[in-house]
Amino acid sequence: MNQPRIVHCKKLGKDLPGLPFKPFPNELGQMIYDQVSRDAWQMWLKESPRYINTYRLDLQSKDGRDFLEKQMKVFFGFEEGDLAETAFTPREG
Repeated sequence: MNQPRIVHCKKLGKDLPGLPFKPFPNELGQMIYDQVSRDAWQMWLKESPRYINTYRLDLQSKDGRDFLEKQMKVFFGFEEGDLAETAFTPREG
């Protein structure tokens, strides 16, 4: 049985199982593959629809994809900056 590939997760700051694949065929995909855990990727998959819905992003357009990519880079800590506000934030508790 194969052991999961371990990465030092940039988002969560600890060694965790990494993704079994590159999510994108570009430099960002390689960075995520090398530095983002499966746990952090799942967090992003839950978070990203909020940006898409709040900003009514058209992911067919370059502007929509660029906006979401920027949010992803900030979310994972690849870039400095503040995440855009989202309309829906679940309350704790």
